[in-house]
Amino acid sequence: MRARTTRGVDGRPRTTAGWRRRIGIAAAALLSTAGALAATVAPAQAYSPNPTVGTYYRDTGTCPCSGGTLTDPFDNTYFAYDPGGYAVKLELNQSGSFVGKVEFHPNDEKLWVYDTKNDDDTFYVRISYTSGGTTHDLGTYAAPGTDAVMDHVTKDFDIPEGAAVDLSVYDDAGLTDYIGGARGTGAAVA
Repeated sequence: MRARTTRGVDGRPRTTAGWRRRIGIAAAALLSTAGALAATVAPAQAYSPNPTVGTYYRDTGTCPCSGGTLTDPFDNTYFAYDPGGYAVKLELNQSGSFVGKVEFHPNDEKLWVYDTKNDDDTFYVRISYTSGGTTHDLGTYAAPGTDAVMDHVTKDFDIPEGAAVDLSVYDDAGLTDYIGGARGTGAAVA
């Protein structure tokens, strides 16, 4: 649009371009302020204190396994037969409330991460394995945060048979607030 020239009350020429420029500056200032406010919105609250972790292992050479300590209020846990494998289930409880669980299944080398409480918080699971003296990082995973009673994510890996699988659970995406895990001599085995 072309700027029009008009005369002000004092007789001097004025253009509509000045008004458009001032409106553009005001809009940019408004958007900048809104962006700054959005950036300062607090992230999801961290657990304080951290959840307690119950750790349960199964020699999958003697499975199928379920029941007992593998029972939980959501979908229970079932480990399939996998000779030489060692499965692990980590249950996270906060103030008497079941907030999540992490499972490593040696059969098909699957990681399951469950968030079982809509509390505006989640936890992060770092998984790696060691084989032939070399450690391989497989990434960090969290269940998606939806309004569902239970959210979960399943990851399928290709891990060599007999490899030690380390699971580390953190309360923050930066992996600085360690909650618990199964690693080192307490690692799962693919």
